[in-house]
Amino acid sequence: MAKQMKAALYDQFGGPDTIRLATIDVPEIQEGEVLVRIKGAGVNPVDHAVREGYLKDYLPTSFPVIPGWDMAGVVEDRGFSARRFEVGDEVYAYARRPVVHYGTFAEYIVLPESYLAKRPQSISWEEAAGIPLVGLTAYQSMFDAGNLQAGQTVLILGASGGVGSMAIQLAKAKGAQVAGVASEKNHAYMQELGADHTIDYRDNQVGEAVKKLFPDGVDLIFDCTSGETLTQSLQALKPSGKLVSILHHGEGLDPKIQFTYVFVEPNARQLEALCQLAEAGKLQVHVSQTFPLEETAQALEQAHSLHTRGKLVIVP
Repeated sequence: MAKQMKAALYDQFGGPDTIRLATIDVPEIQEGEVLVRIKGAGVNPVDHAVREGYLKDYLPTSFPVIPGWDMAGVVEDRGFSARRFEVGDEVYAYARRPVVHYGTFAEYIVLPESYLAKRPQSISWEEAAGIPLVGLTAYQSMFDAGNLQAGQTVLILGASGGVGSMAIQLAKAKGAQVAGVASEKNHAYMQELGADHTIDYRDNQVGEAVKKLFPDGVDLIFDCTSGETLTQSLQALKPSGKLVSILHHGEGLDPKIQFTYVFVEPNARQLEALCQLAEAGKLQVHVSQTFPLEETAQALEQAHSLHTRGKLVIVP
C-alpha cells in the first residue's frame, strides 16, 4: 500500500476557498529523485498568484495542485542513482518543477536530487525554509543578471520584503553600497540588515532622493515593486547601469536601458553559497509567523497583502 501524506491542495484556479486539506498518496520516487520529509515550507506572494491563475499562461499546471516552492526537510528515501545525499541528511530546496503540480505545502515531497543542497545548520528549520526562493531570486537578479560587483552601488526597490531583505544582505556581503526603498516604518529593519541608505517612497521623489546620495547615479536598480517607484527611480540609473526586475517585463522602457526580467530557477550550487553565508552569520531570515497546514489559505492571503516583514512559514 502506498505511503500517504497530508497536503493542502486545490483543484481549480480561484480564491482562498479553493484550498482544502486532503490525505493523498506520496508520489513514487523515480530515478535520480529523493523523498524529503518537510519540516518547514516558506510562503511567498507568487503562491497566491499561481493559485489565482495569473501565471497559467507561463506555467503549465496539472491539478490537483499542492502550492509552495520553498522547503527544508530530511531525506527519507532515495531512488535509483540518487546518491548525493544520505537518508537522514538535512536539506533545503527551491522546489519549482516545469509543471506546477506537487509543491511543498505537504508532509512530503519528491524532488530530483539536483534541486537539493545541505541546509544551514546554524539557523532553525523555519528560517532555512524561508531562504530558497527569495535567496535565489536576489542572487540570480543581482549577480547573474545585474553582474553586481564589490564597490558598486545598488538601489533596491521594495527592500523590506522577502526578496528585498535578502538582496540587502547579499549585496553587502559582496561589498556593494546599498540604498533601500520602503516605507519609513521599515527603515530601521533595513539598516539592521546592512542598508547604507534608506529612502521613503511616500515622502520623496525616489530618483531625486537617490541622486542626492549618488550624484553620478547607481550601477544597478533591483526592482521588487514596480509601479510609480520604479518610474521615479529610472533617472538615478547610470547610462552604463542595469535594471533588473522580478515584476516588470520591460514594456514602455527606454530601449537604451539594459533591462532584464528574472523568474527564479532552481540552482543547488547557489543554494550552497547561500548556506555558507547563513553559516557565517551574513544571512538572517526573519520569520514573522508560522502556520499549520490547516491554515494554508490564511497564510497565502497574508503573503499576498505584501505587508509582512520577513517570512511566513508553514510547518506541516
